[in-house]
Amino acid sequence: MQTFDTFDGALLIDKPAGPTSHDIVAAIRRQFQIKKVGHCGTLDPNATGLLILLLGKATKLAEKLIADDKVYEGTIKFGETTDTLDAQGELTASLPVLPMSLEELNEAAAEFVGDHLQTPPMVSAIKKDGVPLYKLARKGIEVERKPRLIHIYQFRFSSYEEPVGRFRVACTKGTYVRVMAHDLGQKLGSGAHLKTLRRLESGRFKIDPAIEFEEVLNLSKTELEKRIIPYLKLTATTEIKRD
Repeated sequence: MQTFDTFDGALLIDKPAGPTSHDIVAAIRRQFQIKKVGHCGTLDPNATGLLILLLGKATKLAEKLIADDKVYEGTIKFGETTDTLDAQGELTASLPVLPMSLEELNEAAAEFVGDHLQTPPMVSAIKKDGVPLYKLARKGIEVERKPRLIHIYQFRFSSYEEPVGRFRVACTKGTYVRVMAHDLGQKLGSGAHLKTLRRLESGRFKIDPAIEFEEVLNLSKTELEKRIIPYLKLTATTEIKRD
């Protein structure tokens, strides 16, 4: 019978903008001297929110948990496109934004709901012959990317003050919200890029109980132990209710 210790489980981190998901994994491994630490789904450096870390024997659950659906909120800026499709990139085009109401914006967003084939961006962690695409992009190299089937459960804006709209999206794993922002801008004829992004949910896990990254680094190992979701609890499954 397999046994588990108190550091075999999951830790919910509220990731700040700046560090990569890998940076956070490395910091937790180093700070608490835990040999095995992984995460369930990369967040871009500029993105914030729920990052699920798996510790010890729980790392073997990564493939299962990464497959869970995700919920995000964020903002999209219309009228500008960038080479990375988000605010971190270089401006590639600037176009006038046509007047539109929140209702009209949501009508356009609603057309994204359902199954779609989405082509991953060049600036991504997907690997080509073992090399992350973002490293090729830095060299000005663009390669063919195979479209992926994704499903959008919800894509809706709660506010719009030209040229920025605030939205919420519920989607399957592997969805690039940056690409959705870009494609919506193209559809509206103004161009757009993802300004901010925050992950709120991943499967049954939510941002509410997550601990801020800087705060977790100030915990003792005993205090950290109290924040870990035990391995056996991670095997239970529930679904996010969709609006």
